[in-house]
Amino acid sequence: MELSDLEQQRLEKLERLRERGCEPYPARTERTHTASAAIAAYEAGGEGAEVVVAGRLRSLRVMGKSSFAHIEDGSGQIQLLIRLDDLGETGYQALKRDFDLGDFVEARGSLMRTRTGEVTVRVERLRMLAKALTPLPWGKVQRTKDGEVRYSTLTDVEDRYRQRYVDLAVNPEVRELFRLRARTVSALRRFLDRRGFLEVETPVLQPLYGGAAARPFVTHHNQLRQDLYLRISDELYLKRLLVGGYERVYEIGRDFRNEGVSFKHNTEFTMLEFYAAYLDYQDVMGLCEEMVSAVAQEVLGTTTITFQGNQIDLSPPWRRVTLRDVIREVCEIDYAAYPSAAALIEALRAIGRQPEPGSSWGKLIDNTLLGSIVEPTLIQPTFVYDYPRDISPLAKTLPDDPTHVERFEFFIGGLEMGNAFTELNDPLDQEQRFLEMGRLYQADDEEAHPMDADYVRAMMYGMPPNGGFGMGIDRLVMLLADHPSIREVILYPHLRPKE
Repeated sequence: MELSDLEQQRLEKLERLRERGCEPYPARTERTHTASAAIAAYEAGGEGAEVVVAGRLRSLRVMGKSSFAHIEDGSGQIQLLIRLDDLGETGYQALKRDFDLGDFVEARGSLMRTRTGEVTVRVERLRMLAKALTPLPWGKVQRTKDGEVRYSTLTDVEDRYRQRYVDLAVNPEVRELFRLRARTVSALRRFLDRRGFLEVETPVLQPLYGGAAARPFVTHHNQLRQDLYLRISDELYLKRLLVGGYERVYEIGRDFRNEGVSFKHNTEFTMLEFYAAYLDYQDVMGLCEEMVSAVAQEVLGTTTITFQGNQIDLSPPWRRVTLRDVIREVCEIDYAAYPSAAALIEALRAIGRQPEPGSSWGKLIDNTLLGSIVEPTLIQPTFVYDYPRDISPLAKTLPDDPTHVERFEFFIGGLEMGNAFTELNDPLDQEQRFLEMGRLYQADDEEAHPMDADYVRAMMYGMPPNGGFGMGIDRLVMLLADHPSIREVILYPHLRPKE
């Protein structure tokens, strides 16, 4: 490995530590308190109490016979007072020569408060825990008007994503973002658990993909000599469990779609899917708005959020509008007046749109009208319901309209957030839908849904009427954290190889 000049200097410091018998990477620490726990102990009357703290060295000011430093751990920062008289000549000189910002250190000493009022550890022993050989991209300390210390940090977006470990180390707001993500997932689990849902795990490697319209990733099982697919959805396996006797199930897991990336798409993403017997899509709407608003209240303390400059009220009830009505409202096109794909294409061209050649009637409505024109206008929470049958092979047909199904998508902040159906539970109808999809789309069309004979076989044993729901966790975090890019809220987003 080729080292920079700064890395070479730090390597020499590491060797000096070892020459003096100081192991720069000891196997364990004697830490007794986190930074926040030590401060709390002092405030509870612990002046003079002995503590051992550990963390990354964030600042160091050497001033003759005494020095001040800050270390940071997962709970926050605490100040160290390091004096020549307390540490001894050898230890103090080692601090000045061989310790650098970014090193992980352990400090043993007593708690005190400085004249400036800061709780501090008066250090009696300082020990290296992990020598950082590469300097972190910190700049000068800056003080804002509220007195908070901030650092100039890594700012190149691509570098931040490629070296997320550095991004997290120098940007505390990024660490807080992923704490918010973790709280969001926990809040979703609590909401569903309290309502009688059972969390389950279904296969990631599947002999047949399904449950969504997407191109899968393909892998090969050497022992079984079998091609397998990384799942694009959890749906079909979850609904098999309703056949088996569970009434409410959910899964929070990773799905994979071999498709393009964008500010709202990543090839690997996290989905929440749930299925509930004896509910329909109207019932699921109520559960959805209750869940999202409850999660926002728990995670942020409010149901009023700001996303990209728009104030959004997540409290129920949300707006409900049919797909046909919202397209008429925004696009001034009644797609029901153009009952074939050819007719609708002509209508779209008349308003300056160039739809993708070979698109079905439903795909023209969903992609060209809804996705491109209507979706960006749906800022406040909105349920758009009743979708074309030909793009919804797993949903029940509307009782009074054989061309549409009981399906909704919900939108917030101009983003599609999730999708739900009154699930089809007629096995003969389901088999026919799969066959229709096979005839309607070309063999290599990523929107095609393959025939799943085992899923139909499961339905033959009897599946209760049920409502299903899917929501992208990443997009929900984007919304709650006010980030416009999905890559910001995924720890390790997929990137093209660096040249």
